[in-house]
Amino acid sequence: MAKKKVVFIDRDGVINHDLIGDYIKHWGEFSFMPGVLEALKELTDSGFEIIIVSNQAGIGDGVYTKEALDDITSKMLAEIKLYGSRIHSVLYCLHGKSAGCDCRKPKTGLFHQAAAKINFNKSNTFFIGDKLSDIQAGRDFGLKTILVLTGYGERENKRLEETGVHPDYVVKNLGEAVVIVKGQANK
Repeated sequence: MAKKKVVFIDRDGVINHDLIGDYIKHWGEFSFMPGVLEALKELTDSGFEIIIVSNQAGIGDGVYTKEALDDITSKMLAEIKLYGSRIHSVLYCLHGKSAGCDCRKPKTGLFHQAAAKINFNKSNTFFIGDKLSDIQAGRDFGLKTILVLTGYGERENKRLEETGVHPDYVVKNLGEAVVIVKGQANK
């Protein structure tokens, strides 16, 4: 089976505005970050399979329901599709923050789930996120990593030296990350 061009993207703080310190509990709280729909279309038009991977501990911790998350996801995907983009899959960790599961980033369970469904070359695949847990998960799975300075990214960028977690790239937003992803794919 031929290897696909894949890119992994975190949701909150990268695709949509993150309610820092809270959860997106219903569609009315969801809003796309500036330039995200254009960036996703650029990836789609360039032949990338986009996989969204996101911790949604609010489900496991009882803050909001799986039905609410499903509603948010279906409406997000409908908006993305209307813009001419396509998402290969959306993978969520639904466990609470202290559940000790294998899928909550920085663990790599969500990436293993994706790898079971699609063939791709890890060493030429990026994960774009706004938290050090995203960067750690991507690195541990063997991916290239990009920290965006949206969402928690600005704060997390200041912690790089103290944590020893280093992304391959640090960029302003998803649009700048897409430029790097496309440039690397053409090498």
